[in-house]
Amino acid sequence: MADQELFMQNMLTELTTSQRFTEGNAPAFSPDRVNYDPASPLNGRRVAFLGSSITYGLFAKGVSFVDYLQAKDGLVATKAAVSGTTLAGTDVNGYLKRMKRRFNGQKAYDLFVCQLSTNDTRHGATLGERTGNEQWEGFDLSTTLGAIEEICAYVKQTLDCPVLFYTCVNQKDDGTYGQLVDELKLLQAKWDFAILDLFNDAGLNAATAARPNAMYDEVHPTQAGYLKLWLPVFEQKLGALLG
Repeated sequence: MADQELFMQNMLTELTTSQRFTEGNAPAFSPDRVNYDPASPLNGRRVAFLGSSITYGLFAKGVSFVDYLQAKDGLVATKAAVSGTTLAGTDVNGYLKRMKRRFNGQKAYDLFVCQLSTNDTRHGATLGERTGNEQWEGFDLSTTLGAIEEICAYVKQTLDCPVLFYTCVNQKDDGTYGQLVDELKLLQAKWDFAILDLFNDAGLNAATAARPNAMYDEVHPTQAGYLKLWLPVFEQKLGALLG
């Protein structure tokens, strides 16, 4: 416990003294400062978000693009995000158990958005294999691809709404996340989901490099990054899907 407390104390100290954190999360970027647009095509649309630290906003004081979509566009969002969690596996806080707990079919949604987590590759989760077009159940939940197919099957059966997967900015990928992104695209034809590929978005990555306070580290945006760079991209994609 002492080691864990020391780790948390050191992390808090680093955050409070980090120039990127303080500048990227300045009061000017708060969702409270965003002007609400009642004419937004996203106003009133109900969207479920499943993810980990990037959907949550770990290094943006718990604020992410989801919160800006609510503040500016009037999106009715349910944000089910827990930092450090993976798609693969059946941990109580992992993607699969959390999805079935938070999105149990009692509420209707216009869209289900899932983050392609960077944690699976970081934690060494097995990638697994894509199943054939005739298989609609019985996936290997211990693998990342099996978990993705389970999510698609569950949403189709329980929520009956379109699915959007989004990939993450990863400025120091060793190739493993890029491989996962490629595999996701190969699953698209079977499950008919949409993809917002931020990982391969050259414009977004160039804009990120040009704005030092947009990211706390290689993968986690600050409030400035979410507001100035991610929000317009998500508004455009969600508008195209829901408009």
